[in-house]
Amino acid sequence: MATERLSTRGMIYASLFGALTAMGALISIPLQPVPVTLQTLFLYLAGSLLGGGLGALSQTVYIMLGVIGLPVFSGGKAGLGVLMGPTGGYLVGFVAGAFVTGKIARLRPDGGLLWLVSAMLAGTAALYALGVLQLALVGRLSPAKAAVAGVLPFLPGDALKIAAASVIALKVRDRIRI
Repeated sequence: MATERLSTRGMIYASLFGALTAMGALISIPLQPVPVTLQTLFLYLAGSLLGGGLGALSQTVYIMLGVIGLPVFSGGKAGLGVLMGPTGGYLVGFVAGAFVTGKIARLRPDGGLLWLVSAMLAGTAALYALGVLQLALVGRLSPAKAAVAGVLPFLPGDALKIAAASVIALKVRDRIRI
């Protein structure tokens, strides 16, 4: 699909993936040193299945649920303060990550596993860039320290989620009609 339309069906899918991302924040795998949530799994699926615009909209829905006070952010947190705090850049990065993933995935709608993995890696780079930037600014950290604290612990979990999301997206992408 070369262009994205904001149809009722598209808005429903975006809302569904926003809700799934919220649920993913509540599902935590207690690994050390950083627990892994399933938020980015749903971000990757939203971008790759819905495209850039609707994928980004899904993550905007997720953020708005948290901003209005629903405890949907990681650890059951909510409110505008989370968005303005040291980890808020990652939340904004969810929107950018889904957008980048979706735009790249849609360049080759029949792209295989490596194409989807590449799209998700690019989306992850966008997510990390915004997250590390805000972590450095709000946390008063050097960019290097912010990257070590805000990227390295999450790489193994995100690699697993990219692998899973790529396989899932390949299996269901022909069933998603927008």
